[in-house]
Amino acid sequence: MEKTELKDQLKLYAITDRSWLGEETLYRQVKKALKGGATMVQLREKNLDEAAFEKEARELLELCHEFGVPLIINDNVALAKNVDADGVHIGQDDMSARQVRQILGYDKIVGVTAKTVEQAKAAEAAGADYLGSGAVFGTSTKKDAKNMELSLLQEICESVAIPVVAIGGIDSDNILKLKGRKMAGVAVVSGIFASEDIEKETRSLLRKVKDII
Repeated sequence: MEKTELKDQLKLYAITDRSWLGEETLYRQVKKALKGGATMVQLREKNLDEAAFEKEARELLELCHEFGVPLIINDNVALAKNVDADGVHIGQDDMSARQVRQILGYDKIVGVTAKTVEQAKAAEAAGADYLGSGAVFGTSTKKDAKNMELSLLQEICESVAIPVVAIGGIDSDNILKLKGRKMAGVAVVSGIFASEDIEKETRSLLRKVKDII
């Protein structure tokens, strides 16, 4: 994959969370985000059993591809390989990017969470395609997440050649504070999926992303 293509795909990275489903299905919510202009989707499931996770992954992969958007699986490398997802995102406590690459091959996207410059450089050296760094504005999805100074986000972005996405509590109200920090895009969870009008909010976020990058 071309680096410019991946950077474009990382502009508005929607990360799923079924906390806000209500009467809806995740499929319908993701479709709204895609119609609003989400450029990449990550399927993050902590509590589904493997069979349900696989079914959901296959359905969302087909949906994302209808919109020309990659689907990334969070953490579960075996599942990503099994459903032929576009890639996987791993944390610092998971296997290394190098191990993931050996399992998935070189045509898949490998993202790694990096909260320090040292982690960022190590992930790049191990073969990561992009980094996720934060939590820039706090987060409701991870109880142990600590806020990252925006100066550190910029330092991480400047320390590696691969693209970096900012993550953590990003929404329409605070996204403009990220202007000039050198990231390739933003990863958004509740700022998209907790909104009353997902398609409209995604479209608004995408406009603002283009203003800050």
